[in-house]
Amino acid sequence: MSNVTRTPFVRLAKRTDIDPRRAWIIRVASIVIALVLGCIPMLVTGTNPVEAYSVIVQGSLLRPVYFRQTVKIAIPLLACALAIAPCFKMRFWNIGAEGQITIGAMCATYFALYWADRVPHVMLLLIMFLAGVVGGGLWALIPAFFKAKWNTNETLFTLMMNYIAIGIVAWLQGGPWEGRQGSQIIPKFADAARLPNVLGVHIGWIFSLVLVVLMYFYMNKTKQGYEIAVIGDSTNTARYAGMNVGYIMMRTMAISGAISGFVGFMIVAGANYTLYSGVADGVGFTAISVAWLSQLNPFAMIVISMLLAVLDKGSTTLQSRLGVPASVSDIITGILLFTMLSCEFFINYRLIFRGRAQDKEDGK
Repeated sequence: MSNVTRTPFVRLAKRTDIDPRRAWIIRVASIVIALVLGCIPMLVTGTNPVEAYSVIVQGSLLRPVYFRQTVKIAIPLLACALAIAPCFKMRFWNIGAEGQITIGAMCATYFALYWADRVPHVMLLLIMFLAGVVGGGLWALIPAFFKAKWNTNETLFTLMMNYIAIGIVAWLQGGPWEGRQGSQIIPKFADAARLPNVLGVHIGWIFSLVLVVLMYFYMNKTKQGYEIAVIGDSTNTARYAGMNVGYIMMRTMAISGAISGFVGFMIVAGANYTLYSGVADGVGFTAISVAWLSQLNPFAMIVISMLLAVLDKGSTTLQSRLGVPASVSDIITGILLFTMLSCEFFINYRLIFRGRAQDKEDGK
């Protein structure tokens, strides 16, 4: 009796090549599917989906004041996604951007509180910027060093460091930096410690767009970007080629942490004008989705960041105008992220179903 090996009913096969136009058609289709699925929670709550989507667009884009608020939400998302992109390309899973943002904001805040009356406006902002960048970079170097030296798990290490950073700021908030005793509030920054506005939005939006161009060239046109790509493909190949993998990991994480610290500086000096334990507000985690959805393409990150910012800002208008619970907008955002991430599966893989001809061949 001969052994018969039957082909599974469904098989996964990795696509070796896909037409870029077809890939974008799949991505656009995923957004359409997400919008259709997003109608379900609206209908459950008795809301007209067409009216709801119209309110989201109106409340985030169609008035100058709303548009500026949407851009303010998108700025830290974009910059943080750029920060973690080189780490992810290297397959170093930096989940600690939230903590690096917090530490950068904390370092910048020190000079905003105690140096505002000592140095000129521009000099103070420059010092705050450098403090945020150095603070975030050093904070990111800690897990990178342990990874390079003892091959620790960077995912858990960076994740746990988020809570340490938040705890430090919480202590400062209720202790040394507390304003009025018992308030648990750090005083607002003086005008000298605040970023100037350009077209109604703090100047950080210009820096973020410049950073997009710089990160594109860094990752695709420089020797360091090439080293990052080689390590991401295979650390053994990188070592065989003579690369110092540990040093490159620490260098890349320092750059990532520095940019995240810059994000913290922008948040406290351009948006909040103060520091508190939740200053990062989930930006470090949401930026992970931005980076993956954009396939680590810095220019695509602009679109994804704005899309998520539109949903975020539009949801507040949705709640105030139509009385829709904020949780519904969170559900819609979750559906959008899920479908857009899922579409990448169908771009990289295809399903092969066993046909009748294959059944006959298997039965021989």
